[in-house]
Amino acid sequence: MRRGTELPGPERRHRLLACALLLAAGATTARAATAPAVAPAPAAPFVLSGQCPAALQLVDGRCRLRSPYQQYVSLQNAGVGGLKAGLPPFRDGFTPQQIDLGRYLFFDPLLSRDGRVACANCHNPDQGFSDGLARSRGIGGQENARNAPSLWNAGFLRRFFWDGRAHSLEAQMQGPLYGAREMGNTPQQLLAHLNASAAYRALFATAFADAGPGIRSAQVYTALAAFESSLVSLNSRYDLYAHGLADALGREELAGLNVFRSFVARCTECHTPPLFTNQQLAVLGTPEPDGRALDPGAQAVSGEARLRAGFKVPSLRNVALTAPYEHSGRFATLREAVRFYTLGRGHAVPAGEHLSLHWHISEPRLSDAEIDALVAFLGALTDESFKPERPRMLPSGLSAGP
Repeated sequence: MRRGTELPGPERRHRLLACALLLAAGATTARAATAPAVAPAPAAPFVLSGQCPAALQLVDGRCRLRSPYQQYVSLQNAGVGGLKAGLPPFRDGFTPQQIDLGRYLFFDPLLSRDGRVACANCHNPDQGFSDGLARSRGIGGQENARNAPSLWNAGFLRRFFWDGRAHSLEAQMQGPLYGAREMGNTPQQLLAHLNASAAYRALFATAFADAGPGIRSAQVYTALAAFESSLVSLNSRYDLYAHGLADALGREELAGLNVFRSFVARCTECHTPPLFTNQQLAVLGTPEPDGRALDPGAQAVSGEARLRAGFKVPSLRNVALTAPYEHSGRFATLREAVRFYTLGRGHAVPAGEHLSLHWHISEPRLSDAEIDALVAFLGALTDESFKPERPRMLPSGLSAGP
């Protein structure tokens, strides 16, 4: 039988350190243009895992978060503060089977209209759950309007999409699933494709045992949300330092941390530990690529002029893996992105635009050495120790994307 969750590979160099921290805390190609061909189910049945992913602990049949940060507190339980600040509320409580079913769905191009695009095409685990493109591409190679954000630590987030228009993972995922330029499906076709698969019908019956026969849209959204919530990255070298291991960061990284926290640079005003985001919308005046009109951002959602060109503050966790940067992918390297914030308030705002720039944007004029130190520190936020395994086979019989 094929287990739903494979053992992690030996290349995961942080696994032992991460486990130690947790203990310390108490703890086939698609063919048709409008409907993908479902290959015959493999002879050996798929079995969903009964174990929680490594960042979670099984408690009364549900997977619950385990992190040393749960020992700490933060003002109003908001999950913002200094080195030892508590976490904001986390989306957990899914069963291991729901998480593992979501893993299969996440990698399966069966979810797209033409059977060629999976969630993992734009959110590739090997690229920080982004895709390395300035703007992601959907069915038929169509280019989307914005850069694909990382999904690491999505279970903590309260806003989704660059413009913040969705407030749950379930609401967010319907955008790409049914977007004409992304996965291009419809709710009816999605359910028809899944219900045509005997393997998926059996897996959904296991993960949602009390729901009755047939696969339903809400179950698809729940399973995907369960998997995405399990993508926890809180065991970087920075985290080791925050929990008390003084030599976890090198000299340049420590210098970068000091710049990051300084009143001159003000990075922590928006990218606040431990998630390195305050989860707010901010108008920063970042430039669009040459020839592209200004993206109105959150203004298009709210209608408020003060939010023109406003975008969600992204987490900096694993930011070294997710180039290019900003909502439009304007900056090819992390150093370019950092340098933008040193060049003065509103220096890149197009002529004729009057944006309500965020109050913390100033003119720090950091030296090259300080910028280099900042970039070095941001690299210390990298942690893929709990990166999930890509399924070797899929219940649909299609090839796992990307």
